[in-house]
Amino acid sequence: MVFLHRAVNLKCTKGTRMKVMFRKINWFYFTIVLVCFCTPTLCGAGNLVAAWGDNSLGQTTLPNGLTHVKAISAGGYFNLALNDDGTVVAWGDNSVGETNVPPGLSNVVSISAGFVHSLALKSDRSVVSWGSNNSGQTNVPAGLTNVIAIAAGYAHSIALKDDGSVVCWGDSSQGQSSVPTGLTNVIAIAAGEAYSLALKADGTHIQRCPGQPREIFLWLFPRKFPGQPS
Repeated sequence: MVFLHRAVNLKCTKGTRMKVMFRKINWFYFTIVLVCFCTPTLCGAGNLVAAWGDNSLGQTTLPNGLTHVKAISAGGYFNLALNDDGTVVAWGDNSVGETNVPPGLSNVVSISAGFVHSLALKSDRSVVSWGSNNSGQTNVPAGLTNVIAIAAGYAHSIALKDDGSVVCWGDSSQGQSSVPTGLTNVIAIAAGEAYSLALKADGTHIQRCPGQPREIFLWLFPRKFPGQPS
């Protein structure tokens, strides 16, 4: 998944400030964007979602009444939207249940779409998952609590806990779910197709950027994909 965030503050009349925020998520041949805005006449109107590109499976056909959205996530051929009230809306391909939001799902604070599975983080710091489970990617580990961030990869899932530890489950054919021994003090996570990323805060091993005590870990097993340099 490719994620781009850009925020712009514009000066409006009578000192009112308008914030326009673009969240652009690309996967294959379509794009969805969330635009947040507030003006003297439009405050309370809700956020707008725009989508364009390949619509072969309905992934760019926005559901009716899709307003007051605060987060979006694009999967293989489907999308997730998180509403202000903590509910989730999904649309697009549903061949393996990736848009079948569990009935009664509420109090969601974060979402992440994998290729054919979905993750939701609730306010009680528990994780809910649905969609394809062909590699165990929706089998949330029993007793998983105190989660503060989630990331869905192609067929694996990652959770960041409030103690800085990382939990992975699902496909690990390339080592993408094999968390490095002793990995701690993590502050952010990301999931690729067959690899995982963790950003550390302590800088006790390597300081990648001068003056910035942060360290990036990447783990996977060596694999050469078609067209990839040796």
